[in-house]
Amino acid sequence: MSLPRQLREKSDFDQLPDDVPVSANIADIEEKKGFTNYYLFVIEVKIKSGGRYLIFRRYRQFYALHTKLEERYGAESKSSPFTCTLPILPGKVYVGAKKEIAESRIPILNVYMKNLLCLPAWVLMDEEVRLFFYHSDFDSEQVPRRLRRLRPRTRRVKSILPELPVLDRMATPRAEALFDFAGTNKLELSFKKGDLIYLLSRVNKDWLEGTVNDTTGIFPCAFVKIIKDLPQQEDTVNKVRCYYHDETVSIIRDISVEEDLCSIPLFNDLMELIRREFDQDDIVLNYRDLDGDLIRLLSDQDIELMVSQSRSKPSEKHMFPWKLHITHKDDFSVYNTSPGMGAIHTVRAT
Repeated sequence: MSLPRQLREKSDFDQLPDDVPVSANIADIEEKKGFTNYYLFVIEVKIKSGGRYLIFRRYRQFYALHTKLEERYGAESKSSPFTCTLPILPGKVYVGAKKEIAESRIPILNVYMKNLLCLPAWVLMDEEVRLFFYHSDFDSEQVPRRLRRLRPRTRRVKSILPELPVLDRMATPRAEALFDFAGTNKLELSFKKGDLIYLLSRVNKDWLEGTVNDTTGIFPCAFVKIIKDLPQQEDTVNKVRCYYHDETVSIIRDISVEEDLCSIPLFNDLMELIRREFDQDDIVLNYRDLDGDLIRLLSDQDIELMVSQSRSKPSEKHMFPWKLHITHKDDFSVYNTSPGMGAIHTVRAT
């Protein structure tokens, strides 16, 4: 008997690991200012064991996943003995307001993920599917600003506060209730005025997660007075170091982008970002190769080579390991000098 081509057998599902995703739903979209401005889909993933977490994905990641699945399991695939009918993914849109485009994709992408997670077990165990729904370090660093379509679920943790020494309790982030708050569902923490609430995390700018009387849940910040705040979350904005060269001066500027340090920008996106930052059109991008020679960037393949070579170099925290050198497009003299030579004065931009 051949393997099922569309519906997953219950026996196959029972054998899947507990961390395999079983459902996914888009909770919101968030704008990011990266190499180009873009929107992330904030997705709540539920796994087989019952756990839930948030992942943050761009449309291009949906598209890349679908392309690879088509190559492996599509009706015309020649690389795998198994095929199935894959769900339909909305195509790329090149014209229009990015926010409206992202909003319009939400219901279609929700249907796409629902149908994708109903495919045979061997598709769910595909490496690309597993990586797409995996809760990465990048996802852990993100803080959702709002969740319009979903109230965040709290972690189910046992309160260990009664076992803590007095000094540790005094050092724990905590707040005092200013008013009574009656939770409207099991996710929200109910408390009385004057209660001491121990803080666990900051959900977003309006909601906190905390525990009181051995009960854990979320509650609005406006109902409490912070006695000891949670530690400041580490800045997740990373920076690209740029060296701008002309005939007399070289300026160093660090450009902030909301991108993962492992991400590889597209050439056109990077070019647009740098032109906007330096307010010049007649410039080109360069990098120094492993021998210290200045190499002009002309394509996506050049960008990939630059990123690949930079992985062996040490880098500062929150700094991309590769550095850009910006020169005028008609200035070819920069390619005839050795690193460290010449009478160029360097100024650090603020």
